[in-house]
Amino acid sequence: MNPSGNGYDIYDLYDLGEFDQKGSRSTKWGSKTELQSLACSARNLGIGICWDAVLNHKAGADYTERFSAVKVDPKDRSVEIFAAREIEGWVGFSFPGRGGIYSSMKYSWHHFSGVDWDEARKKNAIYRVASKRWSDDVAHEKGNYDYLMFADLDYSNLEVQKDVLRWGEWIGSQLPLWGMRLDASKHYSADFQKKFVNHVRATVGPQIFFVAEYWSGDVRVLMHYLQKMDYQLSLFDAPLVGRFSRISRTGEDLREIFDDTLVGNKPAHAITLVMNHDTQPGQSLEAPIASFFKPLAYALILLRDKGQPCIFYGDLYGIRRGVKNPMTPSCGGKLPVLARARKLYAYGEQCDYFDQANCIGVHPSSIHGAGS
Repeated sequence: MNPSGNGYDIYDLYDLGEFDQKGSRSTKWGSKTELQSLACSARNLGIGICWDAVLNHKAGADYTERFSAVKVDPKDRSVEIFAAREIEGWVGFSFPGRGGIYSSMKYSWHHFSGVDWDEARKKNAIYRVASKRWSDDVAHEKGNYDYLMFADLDYSNLEVQKDVLRWGEWIGSQLPLWGMRLDASKHYSADFQKKFVNHVRATVGPQIFFVAEYWSGDVRVLMHYLQKMDYQLSLFDAPLVGRFSRISRTGEDLREIFDDTLVGNKPAHAITLVMNHDTQPGQSLEAPIASFFKPLAYALILLRDKGQPCIFYGDLYGIRRGVKNPMTPSCGGKLPVLARARKLYAYGEQCDYFDQANCIGVHPSSIHGAGS
């Protein structure tokens, strides 16, 4: 919605920077034509494009509608604070700038389960549409964590399901995608997510890679979600990030660093990482990692055979503009060397040496003995 935003205030899934909507045609990063050119160039260089799919909500409605809603406790969304009454919410989406191209679907209050603003009273709160229930197959934090922000999509509505499934097929026809990241996956129906993954693989290609951003420090929650999804995707290893942060600051036993992590339990479905855009300094899930420990943490995800490592842009290149907490490249600028070492030498049998509380080691080799 915001032309200078990062896309999480999503307005129109079908507009990749093509239509004059919400005060701009291009997105923060450019036009649809430029995006397609980038994707094709990346493919020619052997780089896969992973689309960040924001499917939980919509923002920037074109008009308000009146409907009956109940106010719920923000700390426990299963608790109603007052009985149903009429509110005025921003839930009308007609996408006039697109004019029905690609999809004729128009959204109204029937397609949402909740909002966080009553325009009539100019009041901010969490309101559940009175005739709706929160989804059951979401995270259980805050009583029920279906509602996250803006106008929350209701995936029990078949029209919503049909439109988003159609979009999954459409985006694959517009860009040569390698994979998709499901944003905020703990906030909307896991049953629909499974249907979406299966539909995209059936219509775009069975090779499409999926990773869900289900951020929980409890590995049991992540494993339950994976089971619910029939192990059809991977997850970011949030418990591992938490352990890196804690051990770097407290000096706990290094031999336990992979205990109660996803990579320690389901390595084939673990995306291992040290930091991301949400855990960097100043962000909502900040997980500070002592600078001396970052090279060790990256070595543990890049030079071991378990999990699929993901390097944070800020650690690789630094972040200097437009942020309150600028970063310089981590690991003394040697992170590319670690990545190259993985590419060239991380093959063969792995030997772990987790013998001492303050000193652990690992090496790969094609035969027993010292590694390369």
